[in-house]
Amino acid sequence: MEERLWEVSPIPESVAVLVFDRNIPEGEKISAALRDRYDPQVLVYSKKRAQEMVGTLAGFDLVVAVMAVGIVVRMICPGIADKWTGTPVVAVDSSLRSAVPVVGGHHGGNDLALRLFEKLGAYPAITTATDAAGRPSLEGTAAGLGARIVNRSSSRDVNLAFLREDVPVVRLAGPKIVLVDEDVAVLKSKGGVVVGIGARRGVEASEVLEAARMALESVGRGIDEIRAIATGEIKRDEPGISQAAERLGRPVIYLDEEVLNAQSPTTESRARDLGLVGVAEPAALALSERLIMPKKAYGRVTVALGE
Repeated sequence: MEERLWEVSPIPESVAVLVFDRNIPEGEKISAALRDRYDPQVLVYSKKRAQEMVGTLAGFDLVVAVMAVGIVVRMICPGIADKWTGTPVVAVDSSLRSAVPVVGGHHGGNDLALRLFEKLGAYPAITTATDAAGRPSLEGTAAGLGARIVNRSSSRDVNLAFLREDVPVVRLAGPKIVLVDEDVAVLKSKGGVVVGIGARRGVEASEVLEAARMALESVGRGIDEIRAIATGEIKRDEPGISQAAERLGRPVIYLDEEVLNAQSPTTESRARDLGLVGVAEPAALALSERLIMPKKAYGRVTVALGE
């Protein structure tokens, strides 16, 4: 099966490439470089219409401003309320040597800066602590799971914890009343299919992808409906699983023994020999409201689906 069949194509994010008159060529170069993943549009900055332009920029998902960071800061400061509102902005110098996420790093700015590095060689001056350390973040985890953060005040403590350790993702099925401390982030799912994966040692990414495709097809669902891949912590060193998720553009959530064993799978599993009630089914159950397909073996891969 051709690789392109596994590419999930979401609606591209809109990007305003803001330039001075003299930097229109650089703006066009940036626009061309981003066109394969984003929906860019070059806009020429006008000091006379500065306030109006700020309003226009708010209509875009992301902004690349080809100008000094100081100019960008003075332009956007009046409209910044907190880290959760406003459009992420990346400042790029006119020689296209540096890309600086000014605001909204965890909300798309860092990814955009990395893309500019990949396509144009602009150094991504990323300053958010988790990204600089190569660690996950709460915002990134929520986005990957297709969920929204209910208690945004928890982000500081959770992101600090991510710097030290892997923060577990635990799903609680209701109805329940849950009391949480300030350092516990509550995410509310936006829907989608969770693909629970169990696999033999040394499984290839192509095997995982084919198994996921067949499982989804059996219940009338599509690859583009996948919200996340879920598996056990014991599978963290299986590159076939992580590579399959990367090709799908979806995150892998590794669940520890305590989370897996808290679930009630519908079938017996040989994972009991490892002290687990299972892998594929419990992983799908842990991040879903219900199973839509109990575990089924496809060659060396076992798949369970939840939503």
